[in-house]
Amino acid sequence: MSDMEYVLETKDLGISFGGLKAASGVNLKIKKGEIYGLIGPNGAGKTTIFNLLTGVYMPTEGTFFLEGKELRGNTQEKINRAGIARTFQNIRLFNNMTVIRNVMVGLHNRPEFRCSMIESMLRLPTHFKAEKAMKEKAGEILKIFGLYDERNNLACNLPYGKQRKLEIARALATDPKLLLLDEPAAGMNPIETDDLMATVKLLREEHGVTILLIEHDLKFVSNICDEITVLNFGTVIAQGTAQDALNDPEVIKAYIGK
Repeated sequence: MSDMEYVLETKDLGISFGGLKAASGVNLKIKKGEIYGLIGPNGAGKTTIFNLLTGVYMPTEGTFFLEGKELRGNTQEKINRAGIARTFQNIRLFNNMTVIRNVMVGLHNRPEFRCSMIESMLRLPTHFKAEKAMKEKAGEILKIFGLYDERNNLACNLPYGKQRKLEIARALATDPKLLLLDEPAAGMNPIETDDLMATVKLLREEHGVTILLIEHDLKFVSNICDEITVLNFGTVIAQGTAQDALNDPEVIKAYIGK
C-alpha cells in the first residue's frame, strides 16, 4: 500500500517538553474507512498524540501526513480545513446555543456554505440562502445521531450521553477525512455506551468516515476497532488487531503492573 492510500500516516512522531519525552517514535498507518484505537494507561501519551495531529503542539521529532500531504507545522485551523476534526475528553459545546446551531458552527468552514461578512451584515439574499442550506445540512447530520427532535433545545439541556453525541456531530459537520474521538464513552452508562458504539459503526459503514479514537473502555475498543496501537510512557508497546494487541504480555503488564 502506497503512502497516498493511507488516510493518516505518522513517521517517528514525538514531542519533548524541557527534555522530557512525552511521546517518541510513534508510527501509525490508518486506512480509509478504518476504526483505529489508540490505547494505554493514564499518562501514556495518547492525548499528546491527538494534540500533535491537530496542531495544538508542534512535533519536536518526526512528522505526519493526511492522504499523503505533510501537515507538520500547520496551524490548528489549517489542519482542520485539511480534514482532521476532533472531540475532547471534556465536552466543549456552546451550551447556550441550540443543538442545531452547535452543528452549524461546524459547517462554517465549508466552502459551499460561505458568504462574506458584508453579505451577512447587510442581510443580503446570499446570506439567507447560505443560512437555509446550513440548517438543512445540520438537520441531516443530527438525524444520523438521533438528535433531530432536540434541534431547537439548548445544548446544556441535553442529557450527558446526547451531549457527547452532539460534540461528535459538530466535528462531523466539518466534513473530516479523519475524525479523532478522545474518550467518547467516558462517563457513559452501559446503555449510552452501546448506543454510541452503534453510532460510530454507522459513521464508518454508511458514511465512510475514518476514525481514530482514544478509549479506556477495553470492551468498547475490542468490539469496535479494526486495529489498535498501545502506548506506554509515550512509546508504542504493541500494534495489531485488538485481540492480538490486548493479549500481548507487555500490554497486560502495562495495565495490570505485573
